[in-house]
Amino acid sequence: QASQIQYQTGNFTGSPTFASGSDYQTAVESAVALSTVTNVASYNSIDPDLSSAGNDAYKATVTFGVSTAGLWEFRSGVDFGLGGAMFLNGVSKTYNTTDMWWNGSYSNPNEYLSFSSVLAVGNYTLTIYGLEWCCSGNQQAQFKAAGSSNFVSFSNQDGLVSAVPEPESYALMLAGLGLMATIARRRKNKAA
Repeated sequence: QASQIQYQTGNFTGSPTFASGSDYQTAVESAVALSTVTNVASYNSIDPDLSSAGNDAYKATVTFGVSTAGLWEFRSGVDFGLGGAMFLNGVSKTYNTTDMWWNGSYSNPNEYLSFSSVLAVGNYTLTIYGLEWCCSGNQQAQFKAAGSSNFVSFSNQDGLVSAVPEPESYALMLAGLGLMATIARRRKNKAA
């Protein structure tokens, strides 16, 4: 298993002035609510093919698992003329209201979004929201795992494996084991 990556685009209407990451989240979620979800293998040079008509909204969702607890770093090179935001598990971690036009380098912090967070072992969702007034450029999202010295692009081969099953998986497994025990007990009683 590895990260799962998908994105959506749509047309946004409203004020291009935002005071928080939540403002971006609200505007973009509304704009992409009925749009098609596109799955991609790698978050390295995604071109969402935004229109040249303007007022485009972009949402990317990356689900991944953490098996090494500690300080993780995240960054995303974006082309968001009206700014954007990054969320982790639904919590705003960073936002930028300026024109961000990523040129393929992380040398200028005004061209990308980034944050770090101490993560426990478990499952996470990274969400990137942005608004573009013109046309699209390439996007990238990367992580630096705890104890690592290098950033790696999220992909379906990034090696991030969920170490903790979801509670629903445990419940289903326990129900199945209970059913198997009941069937075995009934068969044993019938044989006797």
